[in-house]
Amino acid sequence: MRTNTFQFIDEEQVRIHVYHWMPEDTVEVRGVVQIAHGMTETAIRYERFAEELTAAGYIVYANDHRGHGLTAATEQDLGYVGEDGFTWMVRNMAQLTKMIREQNGDIPLFLFAHSMGSFLAQQYITEHASLIDGVILCGSNGPRGSELLAGVGVTKLIASMKGSRHRSTFIDKMAFGSFNRKFKPARTQVDWLSRDPKEVDKYVADPYCGFLSTVGFYRDFFKLLRNIHRPEVMNRIPKQLPVLLIAGDKDPVGNYGKGVRKLADLYGQLGLEQVECKLYAGARHELLNETNRDEITADCLTWLTKQTKQASKLVNK
Repeated sequence: MRTNTFQFIDEEQVRIHVYHWMPEDTVEVRGVVQIAHGMTETAIRYERFAEELTAAGYIVYANDHRGHGLTAATEQDLGYVGEDGFTWMVRNMAQLTKMIREQNGDIPLFLFAHSMGSFLAQQYITEHASLIDGVILCGSNGPRGSELLAGVGVTKLIASMKGSRHRSTFIDKMAFGSFNRKFKPARTQVDWLSRDPKEVDKYVADPYCGFLSTVGFYRDFFKLLRNIHRPEVMNRIPKQLPVLLIAGDKDPVGNYGKGVRKLADLYGQLGLEQVECKLYAGARHELLNETNRDEITADCLTWLTKQTKQASKLVNK
C-alpha cells in the first residue's frame, strides 16, 4: 500500500487534512472508498482497513473532520467544530468526493461511514448521493425520541451562557453515560467500544481519541440527529442507492441492534431498492476494531465487489 496525505481548504478557510491510501502498482484499481470517521477519533485509525481495501484494488481517502485529528489546528480545537459545524462537515465530505471524482473519473465510488460519520452520511445521502455509488453505514442508529429535543435545548442554553467552546462533563455524561452499563465490571470507561482489550487500550492512550467535546459540538450534533430522520429529508434519498448497514448487537449506539434494524426497515418503507442489514452477535461499537474484524472486513469487501460490478455496468452502458 502506498500512503500520501494532503489538505484542502473549505469555504470558511478551514484546512481539512486527508489521508490517501493507494494500491500497489501491481494491483488493478477497481474503485474508490471514501471513509467518514466517528466522534472523538481520527481517520488514521482506519489505516488497517485501508490495507485490506487497497489490496483488493480500492483507492481510499479519509479526512479528519472539523475538530478532529490533524484538521484541529491546536489541542484546544479538538472537539470544536465552529458554528453550524455539522453542516460544514457534510459539505467537507462532499467537497472531498468531488475532488476524488476529478482525480479518478467515473470509477465506482463508495462511502464507508462509522458512528458520527454514519450520521453525517445519513445527511450526505439526502444531498449528495449522486456523487457516489453506494454507502456502508457502520455503528449507526435510526430515529430517536424526545431526548434529542431536550439535548438541543440544554446545549443551546449552556452555549448561550458560557459560549460554544465551553466543555461540559454533564452533557458528555448525558450523551454517553449509560453506554458502559451492560459491560460491568468495566475495565475502562470505553469498554463498550470493543471486546478486544488491546484495541480499547489503544483508544484510551491516543491523544486524538476520547477528548471532551464542546457544547457547541453537541448542540450541532443533536440538531443533525433531529433533522436526518424527518420524512421530508429522508425522501430525498435516491431509491436506487445501495445501502449496507452493519452493527454489533451489543452496540449501545444502535440500541443493541434495534435502532439499526429500525433504520433499515425505514429505508425499505421509503422505497429504497437495495438495503441490506447485518448484525454481528456479541460485537460492540467499533466493528473494524472488534475480535471478528476479519469477518466484518470480508463482508464489506463482498458487498463492495458486488456493487462495483453493478456500478461498472452502469458506467459502461
